[in-house]
Amino acid sequence: MIELIEAVEKIAKRIESAFIDEDVLYNDTVNATGDVQLKLDIKSDLIVEEEFSKVFTVKNIISEEKEDILTINPKGKYTIAYDPLDGSSLADVNLSVGSIFGIYEGGMKGKNLKAAIYIIYGPRTEIVIARDDVEVYKLMHNGKFKYLKTVNLNEKGKLNSPGGTQQCWSKFHKQMIDKLFSEGYRLRYSGGMVPDLHQILIKGGGLFSYPGATDRPKGKLRMLFEVFPFAYIYEKAGGEAIDGYKRLLDLEPSHIHDTTPCFFGSKTEIALVKKVYKENG
Repeated sequence: MIELIEAVEKIAKRIESAFIDEDVLYNDTVNATGDVQLKLDIKSDLIVEEEFSKVFTVKNIISEEKEDILTINPKGKYTIAYDPLDGSSLADVNLSVGSIFGIYEGGMKGKNLKAAIYIIYGPRTEIVIARDDVEVYKLMHNGKFKYLKTVNLNEKGKLNSPGGTQQCWSKFHKQMIDKLFSEGYRLRYSGGMVPDLHQILIKGGGLFSYPGATDRPKGKLRMLFEVFPFAYIYEKAGGEAIDGYKRLLDLEPSHIHDTTPCFFGSKTEIALVKKVYKENG
């Protein structure tokens, strides 16, 4: 596992440099799920592939930007599913974006996650690593990552990050979101999964939601690259992650780019989601 973490550290530094050296214009291509790609998406994907190809324990890599699984070493132990540049549509306005990695041993199920890592590129570049605990590391001027702290969510939070197109929400979902705001929860939503979930994690709790809706009945976020890694992180930090009814890590994708509705948060907020969705399911 140490060599995988070292590879992620190299990836973080290379992608951080790419923000300075590369443009953030859109390319004339789309990724495996139909999103228009930035040139920086493609560059970041190549960086991740190059670094993991040097790690002998990596068997396969699965990228949000690629149609199929890529085998690196048939004798390897781990499969890495990753989003090389989550929230890349925010890059041209210079907001925080990130990279997400799920480290799987065995089949492509949430139960087979052995660790989850994300990088956030903002005023600081930080790596958050979840194994037994959730630890935050900061990139220093000397090129090394310094341990900052171990993160634990409070029983109840203060932040509300509601994703999706509101006019496509169900009535009961909108009522639930409005209830949270009426209780004093603060709106924090950038449109980037990494910065929004990172903020809830660092600030101690709240709710991030991306429900099924009329325009996207199965949600937008991908299980293997985005949902499962963050579900793992939130559970290790003392929170919960569900699809409205079930634990996210108990789900099984039907294909490598499968999506699901998802809710991440502190126990109090997730208890509310369970109650509302059970009553209206």
